[in-house]
Amino acid sequence: MSAVTATATAKTDTPIPPRAHLRHTGALIRRNLLWIRQDPESMFDAILFPVVFTLLFVYVFGGSIGQSLGGGQDRYVQYVIPGLMAMMGMNMAQGVGTGFNQDFNSGVMDRFRSLPIGRGSVLFAKIAVELMRMLFATVVLMVVAVLVGYDIKHWSGLLASVGLSAVFGSALMWVFLTLGVVMKNAQSVQAMGFLVLMPLQFGSSIFAPPASMPGWLQTFTDYNPLSALADTARGLMEGGPVAHHLWVTLIWSVGLTAVMAPVAIHKFRTKS
Repeated sequence: MSAVTATATAKTDTPIPPRAHLRHTGALIRRNLLWIRQDPESMFDAILFPVVFTLLFVYVFGGSIGQSLGGGQDRYVQYVIPGLMAMMGMNMAQGVGTGFNQDFNSGVMDRFRSLPIGRGSVLFAKIAVELMRMLFATVVLMVVAVLVGYDIKHWSGLLASVGLSAVFGSALMWVFLTLGVVMKNAQSVQAMGFLVLMPLQFGSSIFAPPASMPGWLQTFTDYNPLSALADTARGLMEGGPVAHHLWVTLIWSVGLTAVMAPVAIHKFRTKS
C-alpha cells in the first residue's frame, strides 16, 4: 500500500461526528441533483413509467377486470391507481442500484472513498435523491390518473399512501444498493432486478384481485409485501380496512432496512 493510499485510508477511517455526516450527505445530494440537471434523460423513467403503465392497464385490461370487480373501466381505475402508486418505490429502487453500479465502474466511488467523508453519507444521499424522483413520478401518476377518470376521495389518505410507499421504497433501495456494489455491471443489476421484481409485481393484488388466481398463487400473494402495500393504499385512498396490511408493510420495511442497510454499508466499505 502506497503512502498516499495509507493516508487516505486513515482519513476515511477517522470517526466523523453526526453534524459532519449531515453536511456530507447534503453536499452529495446537491451533487446528485446537479448531475440530473446536466443529464435530464435520467428522469425519463420517472416520467414515462407512470404514464405508460397507467394507460396500458386502464385501456387494455380495464374493461374486463373492471367487470369482475362489479363495474367497468371506471371501477378498475379506482382499483389500479393505488396499486400503481405502490409500485413507484419499487421501480425507483431498481434505478438506485444501476446508478450506484455505474458510479463504481466510472471511478466516482473510488474518489468518494478516498475523501474524509462518512461512508453512509454516500448511500443516504443516493436514497434521498431517489425518493425525490419517486415523489416526482407519483405526481406524474396522479396527474395521468385524474385525466383517465380517477376520483380522489381522501386527500389525507393519498398523502399517507405516498409516505408509506416512500418508506417501503427506501427499504427496497438498500437491497438494490447492495446489488449495485456486488454486481459487475449495471446490466447485471437490471437483470437481477427484473427476476426479483416481476414475480412480486404480477404475483400481487396490484393489477387484479387475487380471488381468481390459483390457490398456490394466492398463498404467494398473501405473503407478498407489495400486496400489503397496495391494499393499504386502497384502504387509505378509497376507504376500507387498513390496520392489518399497514402493519405487514411496516414490518417488511423495518425488516428489510435492518438487514440490508448494514450489509450495503459493509459491502461499500470493503469493496476493492
